[in-house]
Amino acid sequence: MARKGDFNRKTRETDIVISIILDSTAESKVDTGVPFFDHMISTMARHARVCLSVTCLGDTHIDDHHTVEDIGISMGQAVKKALGDRSGITRFGSAIVPMDDALALAAIDISGRSYFDYTGEPLRGYVGKYSEELTLEFFRAFADNAGMNLHVSLIHGGNRHHMHESIFKAVARALHQAMKIDETLSGTVPSEKGTIS
Repeated sequence: MARKGDFNRKTRETDIVISIILDSTAESKVDTGVPFFDHMISTMARHARVCLSVTCLGDTHIDDHHTVEDIGISMGQAVKKALGDRSGITRFGSAIVPMDDALALAAIDISGRSYFDYTGEPLRGYVGKYSEELTLEFFRAFADNAGMNLHVSLIHGGNRHHMHESIFKAVARALHQAMKIDETLSGTVPSEKGTIS
C-alpha cells in the first residue's frame, strides 16, 4: 500500500497545496514561484525517491521568505502524514554527497523530536535572486514539522549553486534511507519506547 501524505496551508502570506508519495520515481511537479528553490525541491524529491506535487501562491513581491519557510512547514507535515506511526522504517539515515567543488553531509533521525543544526560555510549571500539563508529556514521548518533530527554540514565548496545542490541532495539521500521500510522490523516501531511521536 502506497505511503502518501498531503497538506494544505493558507495564510495571508501563502496559499500552499502539497502532496507526497513515498517510494516513488514518478515525476514531481513543483511550482513555488521561486525558480532556484523549485530546482532544489525537484532535485530533493528525485533523490529522496518521492513523488512530490507542490503549488504555492506567495507574497514574493515582498520577498521569498514566507514562501520558502511555509513550504518547509507544509512538506514536513506531509511527510509526517505519509510516515504514519513510523512502524517498519529504518529511522536513521546519512549521506555524503559531492557536487563538483562542493561536499555536504546530512544525518537524520526520524525520532518524533524536532532538531536542526547546520555547520559549515555561512549561507549569507545570494544565488541569483535567491537568498542563501532561506535554505536554512526551509530545513529548520521541515525538520520541526516532520518531527526529525536533521544535521547538515557543508564540508567545503566554492560555487554557491553547487553548495546548495549538494546540501539538498545529501538531505534527500539521508531521508530516503531513514524513511525506507526495513523488512526485518516486521512492522514494529524502531524505538525502545514502542512509539515514535
